Amino acid sequence: MDARALDIQDMGKRAFLTDLFETAVAAADPLEALREHLPDAPKGRLVVVGAGKGAAHLAAAFETLWAEKHRDKPISGVVVTRYGYAVPCRHIKVIEAAHPVPDVAGLRAAEALMTAVSGLSADDLVVALMCGGGSSLLPAPAGDLTLADEQALNEALLASGAPIAVMNALRKQFSTIKGGRLAAAAHPARVVSLVVSDVPGDDPAQVASGPTVASAVPRDAARALLDSYRIVLTPALLAHLEQPDDGLLPDDCIFRNTETRVIASARLSLEAAAGRARAAGLAAVILSDAIEGEARDIGLMHAAIAREGPFAAPAVILSGGETSVTLRAKGRGGRNTEFLLSFAQAIDGVAGIVALAADTDGIDGSEDNAGAFADGTSAARLRALGMDARSVLARNDAWGAFDALGDLFVTGPTGTNVNDFRAILLGDVP
Repeated sequence: MDARALDIQDMGKRAFLTDLFETAVAAADPLEALREHLPDAPKGRLVVVGAGKGAAHLAAAFETLWAEKHRDKPISGVVVTRYGYAVPCRHIKVIEAAHPVPDVAGLRAAEALMTAVSGLSADDLVVALMCGGGSSLLPAPAGDLTLADEQALNEALLASGAPIAVMNALRKQFSTIKGGRLAAAAHPARVVSLVVSDVPGDDPAQVASGPTVASAVPRDAARALLDSYRIVLTPALLAHLEQPDDGLLPDDCIFRNTETRVIASARLSLEAAAGRARAAGLAAVILSDAIEGEARDIGLMHAAIAREGPFAAPAVILSGGETSVTLRAKGRGGRNTEFLLSFAQAIDGVAGIVALAADTDGIDGSEDNAGAFADGTSAARLRALGMDARSVLARNDAWGAFDALGDLFVTGPTGTNVNDFRAILLGDVP
């Protein structure tokens, strides 16, 4: 068996799934997402700050739209994005830093954002462009903590399998910028946060750990989360959690002059993809835009629905959300490839099912792929290469499996981030 051989029909199915992914990403395009949410010009200064894997694209789009509407009103500011995700901006400085484990560049970026919003007046306006990935890109260790402590925190959280809401609730406990502290630094200026949501439920306080949005997670609740998810922290981090709680509450007077809008989300993108599928003559169903849990378990659930569910072919099953991966070994991969490898194992030998799972920001995990394709032949083709899907999954090396098959899905940076996109095609494309 040629593990990389695809017939014309299979290629057509993959092209169709790729088109659905591109439709979903286009629905979250920064230029269109921002267009209806441009604030009025302030009496004083306009300062733009931002963080996330799509922050530079958001900043460039904001500059374009602002010039169309307020040509004579100058802009200044700074945003931080992942290495390789920068795009040129005319007035807003773009800094690149490490993701998912923060580095010194991220530390400097967090300082730059805090400096940019300092010393403002009530006549000034801060526009915060926030999207997924901002948590790692804005290290700002509190108290006596160091960058090394925040790196250790991120590594522990990423390996824990905890959902994103838990990880971000903990990140806020150790930061001088997250949990609304950036907005506090901008006070008394007005703060308008324009958020591209990559979190289940679209809670803006969770996106990038909410630098401009307070969320009440007291210290005792944070300590309880450590126990619930068996997260092991360093002595320095644990000692910090014993310090008095300095978190900002949502009803603090500092936040009376702030406004937060979610301008793009997984739900809107999934609805766009569903519309595209229906226009092509297929039934389309959205399971949920907020699915969480272990990626391999969610893969089994989706496989059961695809095999035995109530949806008659031809149809497309869509879902979004953010799964998690508990690291059991040091393989390569991300949550989408882990989902797919589990899915492929569960549909081994079943004809007529093809799936694409990918992160809408263009990166799944730490490699250069957005995700991958899988079908009923994937597990058998792996065996032909001397690889067992179950063993590969056990060592968290899903990337290695799909790389060997030639089934990785590579898009490059998309300029947005509305979390994971999963599309399962049942039957043929009309």
